[in-house]
Amino acid sequence: MMIMQRWLLISALESIFFCISSQSFLQKRQCAFQVSPQNSNYTAAGNVSGSVQLCESTQCCVGYFLIIDGQPTVDLLACDVAEKSCPDEVCKAQTRFGGRLIKCVCNTDLCNSNITWIPESDETHPTLSYSSDGTMKIVVILAVTMALCFMVVFAKRGFFKEKKENTPSLDDYTFTKLCSCQTVKTSETDISDIKLQQIVSHGHFATVWKGRHQGCVVAVKVYPAGWKDKWSAEKEVYELPLMNHAGIVPFLGAGRKTDGSWLMVLQFAEYGSLHSFLCKHTTSWTSSLNLCQSLSQGLSYLHSDLHKHDMHKPPVAHRDLSSFNVLVRADGTCVLCDFGCSTILRSCSGQRHLHNRMSIMERQLGTLCYMSPEVLEGSVNLRNTWCLLQGDIYALGLLLWEIWMRCSDLFQGTIVPQRLLPYQSELGVKVTLENLIVHVCYMDQRPSIPKHWKLLPQGSALQELFEDCWDCDPDARLTAQCVAERIDRLASFQSDYSQ
Repeated sequence: MMIMQRWLLISALESIFFCISSQSFLQKRQCAFQVSPQNSNYTAAGNVSGSVQLCESTQCCVGYFLIIDGQPTVDLLACDVAEKSCPDEVCKAQTRFGGRLIKCVCNTDLCNSNITWIPESDETHPTLSYSSDGTMKIVVILAVTMALCFMVVFAKRGFFKEKKENTPSLDDYTFTKLCSCQTVKTSETDISDIKLQQIVSHGHFATVWKGRHQGCVVAVKVYPAGWKDKWSAEKEVYELPLMNHAGIVPFLGAGRKTDGSWLMVLQFAEYGSLHSFLCKHTTSWTSSLNLCQSLSQGLSYLHSDLHKHDMHKPPVAHRDLSSFNVLVRADGTCVLCDFGCSTILRSCSGQRHLHNRMSIMERQLGTLCYMSPEVLEGSVNLRNTWCLLQGDIYALGLLLWEIWMRCSDLFQGTIVPQRLLPYQSELGVKVTLENLIVHVCYMDQRPSIPKHWKLLPQGSALQELFEDCWDCDPDARLTAQCVAERIDRLASFQSDYSQ
């Protein structure tokens, strides 16, 4: 306790020194500073003097606290490493990893030194303060210090960057009692004439074969007998009303083999997965645009809430969007597939349906390198269906980056980079959850964008599109419809590459 009092007192004195001696105080935020060697990258976020840091490029202070023996213990205090929205003036706790870690981001000087936290185990208890009863006097000193600073130096401060797009709200479909999204019941397919020819790919739960059915080439997804729940979950999505769309792979039927395995018959995509396609091919600007347009339009349709001819297609969150779960057809367009981890945002099953699917989410989060920051940190808001859709948008931004990184027209005069998964160049082939959390959540890093793209006519538009998709704040990300519209506007650059 004495150590904490001493630290807060030193912070107060250093704050006074900074107020009086630093002209840059007029523009720059001060944050409490305490980092471990593994988080040394935060040192570059601003000049450090003892336990105070003067931020160089952000107005946000950040704090991470580990919960040890029921009390928050400092893991990291610093200026945030990147400019982002931080509307709170005080350090309000955001729980991570099932209550084992808490985070706060705030916008006043030294605000990260005193966290406001309510233990999840008993929310009826009074709010606990990080400084505790024994150090409240020092906290008051800090507050008085800040008041004096503002009296000595009164400066205008700009507001934080805000997104221009307003994100609509899905008013919790799970709490509506009316049943308006019945599944279209289809009879199981007669699989007696299905011929399995060769294995196309192996997934976590199923194997995909190239086969023939009723004289046509088809893709046949075979689930082992023990994975009926995954087969049923994916089949349920395909059988929703109004699910026919050019950006979603056509569902041809499902059935069961005599050995107990479960089959799903889909239209065959000639080029296979987007991952396989990009490994084997570079693309022109026109073909890249076609891939991105069809991909974003397909996701926009999947997310849409449609009422037509007395039928209702509710929004669907894919929740495992990756280049392995997008197919490329012979015409060079993308289709979405693999809905085994998807969540239907129903208005007929009540709160229980979404919560049942949330228990699945905790075990099956999707493909690691495509997980959004809120999924990596374990902070997905289970009461907000909007967050599930916005997790897809983060993954969409990574997919768009992957596609355009293989566009030869964007690398004229240079070699097109080798096909890499997101974060592979920064973190290596074997990306771990721990490394990804540090890189994506703590350091707020994203895949690198070639510097020479800034010189291209469409370079700034591409960079802005990526950044507005993979923003750390789910509410700040674009909708799938907005992404599709922005990509449509990029078609105006097509003439620059015409022969």
